Amino acid sequence: MFFADRADAGRRLAAVLRHLAQEGPVVLGLPRGGVPVAFQVAQALGAPLDVTVVRKLGVPYHRELGFGAIGEGGVRVISEDIVALARVRREDLAAVEHAEEAELARQAGRFRAGRTRVPIDGRTVIVVDDGIATGATAAAACQVVREMGAARVVLAVPVAPPDAVAWLRTVADEVVCLSTPRGFSAVGEWYQDFSQTPDEEVVSLLARAADRSAPREAQVVVDADGVALAGDLVLPPDAGAVVVFAHGSGSSRHSPRNRSVAAALRQAGLGTLLFDLLTPQEEADRANVFDIETLARRLTETTAWLRRREHALPIGYFGASTGAAAALWAASADADASADTSPEVGAVVSRGGRPDLAGSRLAGVRAPTLLIVGGRDTTVLDLNREAQAQLRCENRLEIVPGATHLFEEPGTLDAVAGLARDWFTTHLMPRPG
Repeated sequence: MFFADRADAGRRLAAVLRHLAQEGPVVLGLPRGGVPVAFQVAQALGAPLDVTVVRKLGVPYHRELGFGAIGEGGVRVISEDIVALARVRREDLAAVEHAEEAELARQAGRFRAGRTRVPIDGRTVIVVDDGIATGATAAAACQVVREMGAARVVLAVPVAPPDAVAWLRTVADEVVCLSTPRGFSAVGEWYQDFSQTPDEEVVSLLARAADRSAPREAQVVVDADGVALAGDLVLPPDAGAVVVFAHGSGSSRHSPRNRSVAAALRQAGLGTLLFDLLTPQEEADRANVFDIETLARRLTETTAWLRRREHALPIGYFGASTGAAAALWAASADADASADTSPEVGAVVSRGGRPDLAGSRLAGVRAPTLLIVGGRDTTVLDLNREAQAQLRCENRLEIVPGATHLFEEPGTLDAVAGLARDWFTTHLMPRPG
């Protein structure tokens, strides 16, 4: 397997690492060449990015023979066996360590440009490099990261020799390597462009990743109900909550109407997850669109995945058409969800929805629910009024004058976005006092 450059390698590596996104990992790149690869991985997983600066401690008269490694925070990993075999005075070894500590501090300060280290205590940490030759540096990095408090260490590289990968599996909890060619002589031979990564590029990539004024965007794949569902997750800076969109019949995460509403929600500090409840093959069978129980189960499992990934952020549902029925079913206290998959939904908004299709589940909904219907969508309006009568939670029916089912009339979709924004911010992000 050949790679165009480090960015290409990072994108391909990220595709294989998507299963780790639900663990809320931290991505650490080994400078300098590992950082462009790690940047792509962090972006795809929506994870924080940092460097792990590790300095190998070499025996004074044989620098290639490492007797240990040091990392930030005073972390030391020393092989007493090699120290004994080397028969070198302790003061000479201390001199080596002192010199490497100075270089470690210089590099860390240079790369981070004054930012503090990303905390990794108790987290899954993905250590990324652009490739492995002997594996000595990668092994030292994994050991140092573990000593710094990582709960789980995953080493991820595009290419490495098979024997090095086998050895590194004894050091890391998991090793992900895209290619292990037997005829391996150097990392660079597997790249079309393996030009040196300058310090300035490392600094720039870390600064971009740390820019809290930019939203975090990630294309995600959720394993729900045993099916891989594609989605787009966007979290604005300091997001106060996340709204999951449940699309209706004949729609998908690419729906221009829902994307327009999602953009308005993000301007109010709400994150959004737009994903497909059905695969393209399943959508071909119209019966699947009205299988509300299956759609609700997938929505529930996706919510549990999102909660594991984003931890404490409150979650709301925005449902359209049959997606609204799935949202209300999933938000029901009678949804037959186990403790680890319970959605714990804070608010629900239905746009032109079919809440009637949730049937008896409506009485079990506890989340505050807003029903939005177009004034000229008379059939759906009647169905919403009947469904509202069955709700026992806080609820409201809003009628948008002049709007038909798809809210295509000028200003009507903006009205939907404003109503949804106010409902979610009120119920998911209440102001103190």
